[in-house]
Amino acid sequence: MSALIKDPLLKIRPMSESDVDAVMQVESRAYEFPWTPGIFRDCLRVGYHCWVYSLDQQIIGFSVMSVAVGEAHILNICIAPEHQGHGLGRRLLERTLTLAKKQGADTAFLEVRASNRAALRLYETLGFNEIGLRPGYYPAKAGREDAVLLALSLC
Repeated sequence: MSALIKDPLLKIRPMSESDVDAVMQVESRAYEFPWTPGIFRDCLRVGYHCWVYSLDQQIIGFSVMSVAVGEAHILNICIAPEHQGHGLGRRLLERTLTLAKKQGADTAFLEVRASNRAALRLYETLGFNEIGLRPGYYPAKAGREDAVLLALSLC
């Protein structure tokens, strides 16, 4: 386990509207085609489960999940590029899945870029299984990229 994960200054807490600018800084560094601030605000407004990961009060990651009718949809999960590779994404995803179970979800779903091998490996090690493909789902420099659909039983 990384020493960073054991850092007492590392905290997970609910996201607030005042966090959106800092979340956008992480999102913009991590993704070539980031969400907009309005998407994050809409997720907060409708009551999605939005969490931030902070280190010494600086946001270094976040997750966004909706839960309804026994299903959890992990809509976005991100760790700042400079903090990736230390197990923080796994820890945040595990926390998100635990919350999904507490909210009554029996299945978790997510989609990931087909080219995101590191994320696919993480999801597979946690037990996610591929259930489909959405052709041309994500924007890409050279047109569009497929999304791999994954599911995990939480029962």
